[in-house]
Amino acid sequence: MKKRFRLLSAALVIVIAAAIFTAPGASAISFKCDVKTTSDSILMVNLDTGVEVFSKDADTRRYPAALTKIMTYIVAVENIKDLDTRIEIKEKVIKDVEDSGLYPSGLDWHTGEKLTVTDVLYALMLPRGNDAAMMLADYVGGGDIPTFVDMMNKKAEEIGCENTRFENPTGVDNDNQYTTARDMVKICRYALGTPLFSKIVSTPSYTMEGDDYPLVTTNSMIDAARGGEYYYTYATGVQNGETDKAGMCLAATALCDGYAYLCVCLHATYDLENYDEYCMLDAAELFRWAFLNLRFVSPASKDTPVCEQPVKNAWDTESILLVPQSDLNIVLPSDYKESDITIVPDNTDPINAPVSKGDVITTATVNYQGEKIATINLIANDDVSASPILFFTHGVDKVLTSPWFLLSVGIVVVLFVIFVSVSSSYNKKKKHKKKSE
Repeated sequence: MKKRFRLLSAALVIVIAAAIFTAPGASAISFKCDVKTTSDSILMVNLDTGVEVFSKDADTRRYPAALTKIMTYIVAVENIKDLDTRIEIKEKVIKDVEDSGLYPSGLDWHTGEKLTVTDVLYALMLPRGNDAAMMLADYVGGGDIPTFVDMMNKKAEEIGCENTRFENPTGVDNDNQYTTARDMVKICRYALGTPLFSKIVSTPSYTMEGDDYPLVTTNSMIDAARGGEYYYTYATGVQNGETDKAGMCLAATALCDGYAYLCVCLHATYDLENYDEYCMLDAAELFRWAFLNLRFVSPASKDTPVCEQPVKNAWDTESILLVPQSDLNIVLPSDYKESDITIVPDNTDPINAPVSKGDVITTATVNYQGEKIATINLIANDDVSASPILFFTHGVDKVLTSPWFLLSVGIVVVLFVIFVSVSSSYNKKKKHKKKSE
């Protein structure tokens, strides 16, 4: 019987382990979207909730092209305390850029001068200046570009990027430089919280100190004067880029009627002859779809009970109501049904009194049509006092069934058995000795 029990236990452990290691990962919600896209990798999220509303091959590694400069921006502003600091436009750095066949943004006309970091950041993001990227990397890296690149990779890891690596601060194609649409969304969301970023990437043109000519953005989506068919009224910025291997790339934000979205498109067709910005067309169509078809809903409020949790050792109660710690606001299709949403507590095991109102008891998974959309905290809706008698009984029971108590009892039993055995043996020898005498 014991042998069969051990075999059954071993089989159960194997089944549980298999379930853990083969469990599927979380994915974007499958909203119905009939937009036809040409970019090979896309991820669009609602910026207020973080909900992924459209996903297409978002975890495949792609060359990032000039989107690399978003990370260059992050590392620069986080390591230069005062953006009014003036840095020298070094002739050596400009020459390295030109010798590499990279396109300068105009900093070469300021060789030997000192420009503010703010001016250099505009040169980095509007015309996607390779000279600006190298100048910032040289300054922050103490004259050593690889040091700056190491800082970029450490920052990517800190942000939570799992499939991103940088080899240069410009975005020039390198077999070991890559990202994914998902990681680039993380990078962009982080960048939007850094100093001046939102202002700079939403600016169509900017004139640096002492210049008579402006720096002009390459992001046609925000440039009403020069954007042509790619201009999109609700676009608010970020960055685009292209290389032979990366194709057309774009990270774009848009805002309409209080709804804000971020869309990353990677590896769209790079048509040198027509130079069509397919990624911008993709983003604009997805923004239109989201603004027309998605809306904020509150499927769970902090005043509405989600479930009851069993309570042990309580005075005159067997359960307690759990409510969300805060209101849950998410975006869903305008035609969603309440039955599409389920809120499932992650732990339904009984809890021990006492419990105070507002205590976090467990978490709950919010699903939309069976797919995970959010995780929320569930808190106690009332105070629950403990019963002294039940509390004492439970405490005694807990002690009596604890591994340490059982181990102690086992040791005492073993010692007692040994004592009895030794005593018995000793008494027998003693009796035998007396008989011998």
